[in-house]
Amino acid sequence: MFMNPPAEQIARLLRAAHTIAVVGLSADRARPSHGVARALQRFGYRIIPVTPSAQIILGEPAVPSLEQLPQVLGGGERVDIVDVFRRPEHVAGIVSDCIRLKLPALWLQEGVVDQAAAERAVQAGIFTVMDRCLFKERAALR
Repeated sequence: MFMNPPAEQIARLLRAAHTIAVVGLSADRARPSHGVARALQRFGYRIIPVTPSAQIILGEPAVPSLEQLPQVLGGGERVDIVDVFRRPEHVAGIVSDCIRLKLPALWLQEGVVDQAAAERAVQAGIFTVMDRCLFKERAALR
């Protein structure tokens, strides 16, 4: 059964990360994904919007899927965390993409729960957090 990593490991990830791909980031300022991504930018993270519905969000070029991340990453830059704001039925496919692309960390926001997919990500060596808000966790760090 999936269990989130200990708090100290989560804190280490959040302190070391620089670039976060936000899957399901909305251009609508009223949506939670937009507010969280904007706040993460204020913490100093580079946000990469992953959505087919916009070209630029929060000043960053968007890509329609994780497969297109290389199009917006600079030389030597990599995605440190994939933050997911999609319904649970989409998580299994996102996990498959993360495994295939060898992305190091997966964060499933509050309410995004898929036990089997999260366990599959962990088994593939992906640092995985589920049903937690990345912004709240980062804001709690000192």
